[in-house]
Formats: sequence, structure tokens, C-alpha cells
Amino acid sequence: MNIVFIGAGNVATYLSQAIQFVGVKIGQVYSRSIDSAQSLANKLKCGYTTDIKAVKTDADMYFFSVTDDALPSIIAVMPPNDGLWVHTSGSLSMDVFHGYAKRYGVMYPLQTFSKKRVIDLSAVPMFIEANSFDDRELLYDIAGFLSDNIFFMSSDKRKYIHLAAVFACNFSNHLYTLAAQIFEKQGVDWRMLQPLLFETIAKLSDMPPVQAQTGPAVRGDHAIIEQHLSMLEDEQMRKIYSLISENIHTYHINKK
Repeated sequence: MNIVFIGAGNVATYLSQAIQFVGVKIGQVYSRSIDSAQSLANKLKCGYTTDIKAVKTDADMYFFSVTDDALPSIIAVMPPNDGLWVHTSGSLSMDVFHGYAKRYGVMYPLQTFSKKRVIDLSAVPMFIEANSFDDRELLYDIAGFLSDNIFFMSSDKRKYIHLAAVFACNFSNHLYTLAAQIFEKQGVDWRMLQPLLFETIAKLSDMPPVQAQTGPAVRGDHAIIEQHLSMLEDEQMRKIYSLISENIHTYHINKK
């Protein structure tokens, strides 16, 4: 099998190397950025191009790992071919390929990727779908080389998976950023938060998130909440603190 990667960002970098590691050939990389294309191609020891019209047309599979906004415009100018076109987005339907490719599907890894981080993909959920049974089985085989957790999932359901992931990962990481900012303003090393954050995640191995909730909002400790609000100089941070605290308190009252 010969695979072409369209994109050279975090997801493309990690997935392409993982796929190559299990013995599948990566034949070419495309990216609009020559630096990104060269960097990934050097790691994979394959060719690269910054011209979408120069993408090879004889590959068995094409992985599109680009931003959701960029994907439709790239598909529209992609050279026609008989390969299986697969995107890795959590929020886009596989039907984004309809009218441009006869064979298409999705392989969405539920994970956050960074180029310099090493991740064990074997535990990462992979959500796949395709517009034919044979290609669904082919995607299952490819995903099976990488992960032990593969799920057939419709585009509609996958959108909700991605929505939940934004809450769990992107939003929480932004809150870590704001917490680190408070530490830094006091001249305190933000990494002192790490044991707290590690234990917060570790608890989820033993209990659901709703049972793991602690803090002044779930206790209804209004005096501490008001004190915290008075300490925040930034209006946006006050709004975030107030909204989340109110939501936590209301959610847990309704659960009782």
C-alpha cells in the first residue's frame, strides 16, 4: 500500500510516522508551506510538493490532515484519482468528499497531538467510517495497526464526540493557561500546579467526572467565590470564573 499525506501539521506528522512505522509506505507529502513539507518528508524519507496539482495520482490512499476551513478548498482542486480519500477531522462529515472522489471515509483519532510529544496510540480511540463496506474494512485494518480501540461511528455522532473533546481538552487547557498566568503574576512557578492536575485526571480512572468534582462552587461556598472574584482584575476572567462556578453549583444541585 502507498499513502499520500495532504498536510504536514501536528496530526499529519504524528499519524504519518506511526503508519510508516508499522510498515506502510508513505509516498509523498503535500503542504502549502515548503518548510513544513520538507520537514515531514525528511522524517518519512519521501517526496514532497507544495503544488496540489503535483500530488501523485497512483496512491492507494490519501490522508487529508488539514484544518477544517481549508479542507473543502483543497478537495476542490485535488487531482482526480481512484484512491481512498480519508480525512482526520472530528467535526466534518465524510460527505465533504462527495462529488470529488468515488471512495472516501474518515479516521478520527480522539487525541491531542504535538510534533514533539511521543504518544502511545494503542489506547487512543479511533473513529472510522467509509462510503463502502470494503473501504470500511480497509480503514479498520489500517487503524488496527495503530490502536486497540477502533469504533465505527457516523459523521453525526462523531461531531458530538468532537464537541465533547473541545470541552474536555481545549477548554480545560485554556483554564490551565489562565491558572498559570495567576501563578506567574505572583512570581510563582506554574509547574507547582502539575501534581494537582495529574491527580485530577488520575481520579477519573476510579470515578466519573461528576463524582470527582471538588471546590467552592460544588460546596456552595459563596464567601470564597466572592473573594476570588474580587481578586481577579481581568473582566473576562471574572466572567469565566462566575459562569463556570454558577454552572457547577446548579448542575450538582440538580443532580441531588
